[in-house]
Formats: sequence, structure tokens, C-alpha cells
Amino acid sequence: MLDSQLEEYPQLTRNEQVFDQLRLAAIPGLGPILRQRLIGQFGSASRVLRESVASLKGISGVGHHLASAISTSSTHDKASRILDDCQQHDIDIVLNTDPEFPELLSQIPDPPDMLFVRGTFEPCDSLAIAVVGARHATKAGQRIAHAFAEGLARAGLTIVSGLARGIDAAAHRGAINAGGRTIAVLGSGLRNIYPREHHQLVEDVICHGAAVSELPPSTPPHAAAFPRRNRIVSGLSLGTIVIQASQRSGALITARLAGEQGRDVFALPGPIECRVSAGCHSLIRDGVTLVTCIDEILDELGPFHKKVRTSNGRDIHKPAELQLDEFEQNVLAAIDATSDKTEKTTIDAVVEYMNIKPSRILAACAALEIRRITIRSPGNIIERL
Repeated sequence: MLDSQLEEYPQLTRNEQVFDQLRLAAIPGLGPILRQRLIGQFGSASRVLRESVASLKGISGVGHHLASAISTSSTHDKASRILDDCQQHDIDIVLNTDPEFPELLSQIPDPPDMLFVRGTFEPCDSLAIAVVGARHATKAGQRIAHAFAEGLARAGLTIVSGLARGIDAAAHRGAINAGGRTIAVLGSGLRNIYPREHHQLVEDVICHGAAVSELPPSTPPHAAAFPRRNRIVSGLSLGTIVIQASQRSGALITARLAGEQGRDVFALPGPIECRVSAGCHSLIRDGVTLVTCIDEILDELGPFHKKVRTSNGRDIHKPAELQLDEFEQNVLAAIDATSDKTEKTTIDAVVEYMNIKPSRILAACAALEIRRITIRSPGNIIERL
């Protein structure tokens, strides 16, 4: 759109932008990908709603019927009801243009243009991993999911899952038990919790993170919404761990979406006679990373495109740094502090900087190499990988 055209529209307040975004989202047949395409072309939801039928039809995927529905939109009342619902039940609306919208989620091919949120997003949620699996998981599978989520949360990762029975619920509870953060992504509205027995779990999740949905609060659960929900689960996460899944499990959809989004995918093996291990075995056969412990996951994740701040205020370059003890962290900080413009330094420079016995520095550097955080070169040179 030309600058002269943009000047025709007054600057809207954020509340007005939210209202028009809700109006646009309420139009039947207009999904998030097409909404994003329209907003990208015309600049905002408000401008899309003001465009003529002829102008709208010029956008790929918009036919005459949909263009007419947008141009003659009568969704004011529906948008007002959604806003009232949110205000009455402490539900925030986060637009994908808001600074608090999760950066990882914004990078997927079809991010939601808004999220309904109870709870909070924090900067440390950039260090998130999804734990998903079978609804009809075995007791052993649920115990493993709880233990993995608890351990990863203690390491500093936010646990993302879909609030379903079985593995999802165990993962949320594991993170909560560790005192860590967890995010539940619903396939229904935040006022229509599914399954119903997870009402208290949702409240616990909100105290330790957030419950989110791209659907208006009163939206009932619908089968078609859950596969769409899965792209948000994987999109919020650096990687996805599948713990028990049958050959037709929805967890395999999440794994596929994670791969398409360029995220890491992990699977835990199980007994060959166990039906809910068959999906994991298929993933492993297709090249997904087999894992059996938390350290293997942390070693494989990353590195990040830019530094990420943990919940305790430490900046890290890759999740493997979460495994370091205090002295190893200090040695890594000394490597960063003494590196030149080529991001290289020497063991001698680190020893001089820290004023500590070389043997202790060498032992810590060996641990950093084992974690694939640094690499040593001839001449006692050491640098980050």
C-alpha cells in the first residue's frame, strides 16, 4: 500500500486494533493464514475491513463470496461479546504485533494473529520444550513424562503441552512439581476447558506460566481444532519430545509440524509389544533423535540465533549451558570476556583472567568440550562452537 493511501486512515488505539482484529477473526471462512496475507497487504485488520470487494478479490485465496463477507462485515456484536467475556474473566488478548507475543511462535509459517491468555509470558519462555504423547498412556509412560518434565523444568526450560489426558497432563504436573514454568495450549476456548476434569490443572498451570488458545474464550472443543492447536505447541518450543504415541496419535502431528517448523524432534523408545510405543519407533526409524535421558536432550538442542536470558538472569547461547556447574559457568564467562574479535581466546588468557590453577581451568574446559559448547584448537586456542 502506498504512503498516500496509509495517510487516509487515522491512527487507531490498541483497543481499536484489537476490536477490529476480533471482527476480522469472526468472519466465517477466514483462517489465520489468509488473515495474515490480507493484513500484510493492506497494513492492518482495520484497513482490511474498509477495503472494497474488488480490492479484496485481488488477494490470492479470496473469492467473491469471502470478499463480500469481509467488505460487509457485521461482526461488531460478536467482537463486543468476546471483549466483554475476556474482561469479565481476566483473559488477555495478545496480538502478534505486541512485544510480549512469543518470538519463537512468530517464526512459524502460520502463526496465530492473536492469542487469548490467562497467566503470563516471560522472556525465559524462549527456553521452552514441548512434551507430548498418548492420551491413553501407560502408568510407566506418565511416570517418565512427569520425570522428564520435572528435570527439564529444574534445568530452566519451560514445558509446553496440550493439556490432554495422559502424557500432556503428566508433563504439566512435572513442571509444576519442580516449581518451573509451563504453558498449556488449548484446542478450545479458555472458558471451555477440555477435558473437564482438568479445570484445577489449568489453574495450577496459570500460577506457573500460562494457559493459551487462539480461539475465543467461549469456543467449545471441536475435533478439527486440536490438530491446529498442535502447531502452536511445537511453535512455542525449541524442540518436541514424544513420549508414547500410537501410529495414529495426534502427538505424531505435533512431531511432524515441529520438523516442518525447523525445530528439533525427539522420541523415547519403548517395549516393542507396547501399542503406544509404535509411533515413537516409527519416528526413530524415520530419523528422529532417540533420547533416553534429559542430558541427551540438552546436548542436542540449540544453539540459539541470539542469546537467551534464563529465569535467574543468566544469558546463554545454547541449552547445554544449563547443565554447567557454577565453576564451569565462570570459566565459560571468562572465555567470553577474553575472546578477541574472532571470538577466540587461549587457555593461558583464561588462567590469567581468573587467577586460578591451570589444572582446574583445563578440567572445566574439558567439560565444556564434552558438552559441545566450546572447541580447542592447536596453540591452546579455545572458542565457542
